[in-house]
Amino acid sequence: MHEQIARVLYYLGVHLMYASIVWLAAWLLTLIPRGSATTKYWIWVATSLNFMLPLGALVDKSLARHLTWASPLGMIGGVGLRIAEDAVLASLLGAVWLLGAALMFARLCLRLGAEWRPGQGLQDQGCDDRRPAFFAQGVPVRLGRASQAPSVDGLLHPHIFLPGGIDRLLSKDELAAVLIHEMTHAKRRDNLIRLVHEIELCALWFHPLVWITGARLSLYRELSCDESVIHSARGRDLVSALAKLANPEQPLLLQATAASFLSLRIARLAAPQPQRNGRAASGLLAVTFGAVLAMAIFQTVAHTACCFLARH
Repeated sequence: MHEQIARVLYYLGVHLMYASIVWLAAWLLTLIPRGSATTKYWIWVATSLNFMLPLGALVDKSLARHLTWASPLGMIGGVGLRIAEDAVLASLLGAVWLLGAALMFARLCLRLGAEWRPGQGLQDQGCDDRRPAFFAQGVPVRLGRASQAPSVDGLLHPHIFLPGGIDRLLSKDELAAVLIHEMTHAKRRDNLIRLVHEIELCALWFHPLVWITGARLSLYRELSCDESVIHSARGRDLVSALAKLANPEQPLLLQATAASFLSLRIARLAAPQPQRNGRAASGLLAVTFGAVLAMAIFQTVAHTACCFLARH
C-alpha cells in the first residue's frame, strides 16, 4: 500500500515540476511584445491543460521497456516515500487537500449558480428567453435587462446577451464592435475553457502557478477578442463603446473581468495596426512553446516510466 501511495506522489511531483517549467516558458514568451494576443491566449490554454493532464501516469509497460536510459528523480521520490511511510502525515495532507478541493468546488458551484440562471432578467421585460432577438453570424443574440452587461452564456451552444436599450446608447458601429468581441468569445467556447480551468483549480488549488494561469487566461481572453475587433477595423468604435458602458452614470456596466483590464485594452485598441511581421512572431512563439511543451511531456514520461522498469 505504501508503495502505491509513494508511486502516485512521485507521478504527481514529476508532472507538476515539468508543468511548472512549461508555465515559466509560457510566462516569458507571452511577455514578448511581438506576436498576437490570440496566439498568447492559446499558449495559456495549453499551459492550463498541461497542468491537468499527467501524461506520465498513463505510460504503459511496453513504452517503459524502450526507455532503459531513464532514471528516477531521487529527491521527488524520497519525499513521496517519506509521506507514504508516515500514516499520520499522509492522512493530514490528504484531509487538507480534500477540504481545499471541497471549498473550491463549492465556490465554483456558487459562481455557476449566480451567472447561469436561465432567462435571468428577461421576465421583467416580457421576453421569451428561448427565442433569440436575432442572430449574429449564426450566434443567437438575446436581450436581457437594462442593467445587464453584454456577455456570453452557455457552454456547448453559447449565445450572446445584450442589455435592453443598448441600441439607444451605442451607435451602429459601436454595437457592431461589441458584437464582434462577444461573437469571438462565443465561437471559441471561452466559457467552456474557463470552466475546465476552474475544475482543474479545484484539484490543484494548492499550486500558485495554476492561480496565476487563470489570471493570464482572463487577460488574453479579452485581448484576443479585442484583436478580432481590430482586424475588422473597428478598434476605435469599441473604445468608444467601452467608454459608454463603463460610465457610472449609465445603467450599463462592464463585467468585472472585462473592466479590470480596461486601461490595457483601450491602449491596445487605440494603438496603430500590428506590423506585417506579426504573423511571423506569432508563429515563432507557437513553435518555441510547442518545443518546450513536447520536451516537458517527454521528460515527464521518461522519469515516470522508470518506475515500471524498477518493478520488472
